[in-house]
Amino acid sequence: MNNNPNNNATDNSSNSDGHSASNQKASKTDARIPVLQGIAQEAVQPLGFEVLEVQLQNTGGEMIVLVRIDRLDEQPVTMADLTGASRAAEAEFDRVDPIAGEYRLEFESPGSKRPLLRARHFERMVGLKARVRGDGQAFTAPIKSVDGEDVTFDVADDDVTLRAGTFTANLAEFPDRHR
Repeated sequence: MNNNPNNNATDNSSNSDGHSASNQKASKTDARIPVLQGIAQEAVQPLGFEVLEVQLQNTGGEMIVLVRIDRLDEQPVTMADLTGASRAAEAEFDRVDPIAGEYRLEFESPGSKRPLLRARHFERMVGLKARVRGDGQAFTAPIKSVDGEDVTFDVADDDVTLRAGTFTANLAEFPDRHR
């Protein structure tokens, strides 16, 4: 395993999925993802981080485990944060050995296409556009409000309310300041 903490919050070389055009992503339904996410979360939570997303990528035959983290105190993720989280997770990944063969473990801050998973994530981004998929919906619209677990979007001047956790969403525009 190689270990490479990255902060790609300003990486502009990605396509609409947020991935470099040369990356070949492993299936999002890969059964290893929840296991890898659990291992990473167990390693970084005591340090004050949460795992937002884990992806498996295959770039030129090299397997990459990409882990996106955020700080639990909602402050910006620093390079020092990425390094600390990466080192803690590397030790746990080495102990558990969840993937056969060689792979590289990389850590990133959420960046401009941050996953929005919980109601609190949407609350932080009210007024900004989100790309929403699932629960019979597919749209990009501003986050209008959050009430408990219900998130309301302004879709072409109509309110669309969905329950957090029943759909996938990513931030579709970068905020002018940290939120």
